[in-house]
Amino acid sequence: MGKPTGFLEFERALPQKDAVESRKKNYQEFVHSFSEEQLNHQAARCMNCGIPFCHSGCPLGNVIPEFNDAVYDGNWEEAYQILTSTNNFPEFTGRICPAPCESACVLGINKNPVAIEEIEKHIIEIAYKKGYVKPNKSYLKTGKRVAVVGSGPSGLAAAAQLNKAGHDVVVYERDDKIGGLLRYGIPDFKLDKSVIDRRIEIMEQSGVQFRTNAEVGNNVPAAELDQYDAIVLAGGSTIPRNLNIPGRELKGVHYAMEFLKQQNKRVGNSAIEVEEIHAKDKNVLVIGGGDTGSDCVGTSNRHGAKSVLQFELMPTPPTARTEAMPWPSYPMLLKTTSSHEEGCQRHWSISTKEFLGDDEGNLRAALIVDLEWELDPSGRPLSFKEVEGSTREIPCELVTLAMGFLHPQQEGLLSQLGIRTTDRGNVDASETEYKTNVDKVFVAGDMRRGQSLVVWAISEGRECARKVDEFLMGTSVLESKEAIYTSAAV
Repeated sequence: MGKPTGFLEFERALPQKDAVESRKKNYQEFVHSFSEEQLNHQAARCMNCGIPFCHSGCPLGNVIPEFNDAVYDGNWEEAYQILTSTNNFPEFTGRICPAPCESACVLGINKNPVAIEEIEKHIIEIAYKKGYVKPNKSYLKTGKRVAVVGSGPSGLAAAAQLNKAGHDVVVYERDDKIGGLLRYGIPDFKLDKSVIDRRIEIMEQSGVQFRTNAEVGNNVPAAELDQYDAIVLAGGSTIPRNLNIPGRELKGVHYAMEFLKQQNKRVGNSAIEVEEIHAKDKNVLVIGGGDTGSDCVGTSNRHGAKSVLQFELMPTPPTARTEAMPWPSYPMLLKTTSSHEEGCQRHWSISTKEFLGDDEGNLRAALIVDLEWELDPSGRPLSFKEVEGSTREIPCELVTLAMGFLHPQQEGLLSQLGIRTTDRGNVDASETEYKTNVDKVFVAGDMRRGQSLVVWAISEGRECARKVDEFLMGTSVLESKEAIYTSAAV
């Protein structure tokens, strides 16, 4: 370990952020970097535990104590090699991951956990500056060709790993630019798109081919994929959960991704071919209390909204672990994001009953009611009832529905290939094999497991790539995350 007494000497700290009023004026990232001394102190807090639960808390199985030790010693190339042995894109996860590894940090039992996510982000940014991030050109080509459908984090991870194994990889993306959810779902102030472009350039130099404006099952026939030796479906969970109440058809009620995607297109100078959605001078209501809802809050404030409300159906989360959230599980706690800091009123236990419009079909208000939840002894919600006399109208001219996603798009690609789906509408494939009911077709990410985290998507893409490599070659040169960790620990 870097410093045996580090966790006693130093407190958890995070980098400074730009002032609220300053950052609301643009769509740039606003989190600063640690100084060299600050980064050293944060890495020194890692205790190199006998059983590092942070490793199992991370879906990727990142070898965290080892890269913390390398950071403490200033061995940046070693830190980079350790980090990227399990994570293809730490520049993404270092910015937008909710850090389940930190929830599992042993230090977090009675103190604030190690700032693992920030350390990860600093490792990769320093690696780029020092020239350690280079194209991975395999000179041992297998002669096998693989198509990856979808260029989100899962598809990109699968493509990177399959290219590393020596296969020729072509990635199909239906949008005009590569990145999927990373490109058009996450605001630039959280993930600047130059970060994606930088990585895509490395992948292109490594030999991965990208085709944009290519929606397989629509303007690209699914039959075109027959030419490949294997196919990876990584299209994500793209069908949003709707709120089917009276007034849903009013002008001003939109899915969150419609709103967020438009803004990312504006920042990226891409054409917006539908009616524009903008929050300027409007009372905005965000329905849904997760990260997507938070992104709508931050974007609305940058538009210059008159007011921003965020409603959540569920009761207010606790501020500390409960009996139902024991360490080292990931706790569902009250989370205040940087977007909330910028201005937002949040309310829990609220149900929206109807959207109300004017004579021209424009949204003018929402009819809401308070809920009273019945909780079990551990605090988990069981059922609710409406609070009598609490029904009321609130003014709003823009509503964004940020209530999650149901399943992947069924028509087009999946139906044309004859892919079997589960009762929930996800592609039917096991976590151990990632293989669908159709020969040589595999699946990874949200399309298989349902809506989840970017870090899970990367993990799925990596593990799926290993199974594809085994399918093509009989055995795989790609190590599992368990094998990587065992090797590092030894």
